Amino acid sequence: MKTLLLSLGLLLLAACCCNAIPSSLQFSAFPVNCCFDVSNQSIPLKFVSKITPTHRSCQNKAFIVKTIKGKTTCYSGTNRWAMNAYKKLHGSRP
Repeated sequence: MKTLLLSLGLLLLAACCCNAIPSSLQFSAFPVNCCFDVSNQSIPLKFVSKITPTHRSCQNKAFIVKTIKGKTTCYSGTNRWAMNAYKKLHGSRP
């Protein structure tokens, strides 16, 4: 009985300390990457350092664009420029 409890305790400890948990199984109290205001003004792709889609639980589907100067701007998920920029940088659809 002691061995079983010790084994279960170690397994539980290992599961809590493991960083290899898939992101789909991780729980977040609120989505981190949501957009509420979007821009329509496109920028040259050479100034974009990163573009990511918003979290799937966000109310507004959008792209978050970070420039090489560190400025972050949101674009609607249907914005043609943002969709093309994402495809060019990632080679696929979001």
